[in-house]
Amino acid sequence: MPLELDLGPAAQAFRTELREWLKTNIPKELIGVSADSLARGNMTAAGKAWVKTLTDAGYMCVSWPKEYGGRGLTGIEVAVMNEEFSRADVPRVTRGMGEWLVGPSIIVWGTDEQKKEFLPRIIDGTHRYCQGFSEPDAGSDLASLKTRGIIDGDEVVITGQKVWTSGATEANMMFCLCRTDPDTPKHQGISYVLLPMFTPEKKSNGIELRPIQQPHGASHFTETFMTESRAPITNIIGGMNNGWRVTMTTHGNERGGNATTQHVEFTRQFWDGVKLLKEKGLTSDPVVRQNLAWAFSHVEIMRFQGLKLLSEVLARKEPGPAASINKMFWSEYAQKFSTFMVNARGADSMLIENDKDGKYEVDRWIGSMFQHRSSTIWGGTAQVQRNIVGERVLGLPKEPDPTKPRPNPT
Repeated sequence: MPLELDLGPAAQAFRTELREWLKTNIPKELIGVSADSLARGNMTAAGKAWVKTLTDAGYMCVSWPKEYGGRGLTGIEVAVMNEEFSRADVPRVTRGMGEWLVGPSIIVWGTDEQKKEFLPRIIDGTHRYCQGFSEPDAGSDLASLKTRGIIDGDEVVITGQKVWTSGATEANMMFCLCRTDPDTPKHQGISYVLLPMFTPEKKSNGIELRPIQQPHGASHFTETFMTESRAPITNIIGGMNNGWRVTMTTHGNERGGNATTQHVEFTRQFWDGVKLLKEKGLTSDPVVRQNLAWAFSHVEIMRFQGLKLLSEVLARKEPGPAASINKMFWSEYAQKFSTFMVNARGADSMLIENDKDGKYEVDRWIGSMFQHRSSTIWGGTAQVQRNIVGERVLGLPKEPDPTKPRPNPT
């Protein structure tokens, strides 16, 4: 029996309330369907109805303060919510990047007018965001970005190129970094702009998307080209040339994610994998068993780390370097486990589920393997996270500059 943390009477009362609500409102058509599947452009009529039900019940952007349209749920209550949706095996739909990245940054850095303008539109789904951060020459070294933002009257005019733009094909807004003062050090002179992707007439706002196709045909990322794309100056969050500080708030949410309950989805995936390998008669193979033991121990470590973070919330402590450590751990695990599942199934992994119209529709395991190739890159590469932990947590010296000669050891 796994060790559980007593989360207190308030969390238990919320769990009971939510469990009863799910019993009454559970969408039978969506049992077993993941939220990720709905978010990747597969939104069915049942999915749309479920989103409306969640929105009407106030289960969108639940961690936001009540004064901004959320429910003001604590990290503990959000953890309970994720667990109960997983237990019911129904999708825990959110507003994606708008809910987890943009909204919290607006709440911290936005003016009262900006909060009134943008936050309700995230909650009701009017604004769907993609991330315009990385550029061809500014990935992990994001502050080297070259996209220009020129002030023209009461607008900022943006020209440049982004790459690995997540969710662009389903979005109508982009939270975009641009350089509005090129004569300052690279971490300064950057502005954080909420950029409409379309004009009021529903035409492109100077934005061209070039989907980056993955081996199975999906395009979760795009190259994005902006040519004199316009946004009101009032869409600059945190003030002109203060975008780097706003970006750090966004990155903190991106890397931390749902660390307290991240293990829930990975645990379910693990046991689904065990079931499949048993059905294939593969679990007697000692190599398979060894890999499953490795995977189980890692999922349990995620669970205990989540409990630790929850205990810190209960004690009102700052979580410390957990965001960078957690990002490294889960992304590398997800990459290795999905690859193991594909290899363990052997020739079965080469089968496709549907080749209608020449589309290469792979199963969940191949899809997971393709998806997680990027997990150790976005939000700060695993290498960058190791540098952060080594230098800022362990106090290790910085890596030597490869452009400078090394001192003679003699």
